[in-house]
Amino acid sequence: MSRTLFEWLNTVMPKDGGARRVARDVPFGDHPAQMLDIYAPKDFETALPVLVFFHGGGWNSGTRAEYEFAGRAYAAAGFITVLPGYRIVPEAHFPDFVVDGALALNWIDAEISVFGGDPKRLALMGHSAGAYNAAMLALDPARFGANAAPANIKALVGLSGPFDFYPFEVPEAIETFSRTGEPERTQPINLAHPGAPPAYLGHGTKDTVCGLHNTENLAAALRASGVPVIERHYAGIGHAAPLLALFPLLRWRVPVYRETVRFLHQHLG
Repeated sequence: MSRTLFEWLNTVMPKDGGARRVARDVPFGDHPAQMLDIYAPKDFETALPVLVFFHGGGWNSGTRAEYEFAGRAYAAAGFITVLPGYRIVPEAHFPDFVVDGALALNWIDAEISVFGGDPKRLALMGHSAGAYNAAMLALDPARFGANAAPANIKALVGLSGPFDFYPFEVPEAIETFSRTGEPERTQPINLAHPGAPPAYLGHGTKDTVCGLHNTENLAAALRASGVPVIERHYAGIGHAAPLLALFPLLRWRVPVYRETVRFLHQHLG
């Protein structure tokens, strides 16, 4: 099996020191994809806020293991960072992968204190399809079976996310979402409401995989509901670059890591 770009980068690129993986392949459901990994600072004394980072991959590829660099990056910044897996196409379709995210949140609510996390200070983050999963859970957690109180979700970070893509036109979206009877309800932009958590939304201006309008439109919908939003357009940057900028050696290109860490600390304490 060929190695993915992220697997290769995890091997050859320096990652953040001051962080360690404290748990691997922890089941939060019965399906083999329903497992999570946990990263934490090497040394800490009091309970820390929790960041849940959902991997991307167009809902038909990607694994949590590929995102080790993200787990270590945010653990080094002072968060208990959880990387959940989820079922993907063709085995799963909407809303299965969001339901899996809700199952992970339920596990975190019950168990993360064992690993030093504070489940009442929770943020959701993701890139691409993972940003979609994070947004759907941040905006309507109970709909997908999340038991954790919505008030515990203090912040949302979405990078290069698909938030406004109905009617479905690309094959991946058609395959993933066309089986639902309420297609409009699959769109984060239609779920914006006054009680939503503050959001940081970042997108490259040269993203041809997921257009910039997705971030622009969700940011506008949240602001119209009175929700604080930091909206960043990264000039000349494509789809994967905001994620790759979480690697220490690539942070010079766009300030994604610095800005998201500041945003998360502001809202999580």
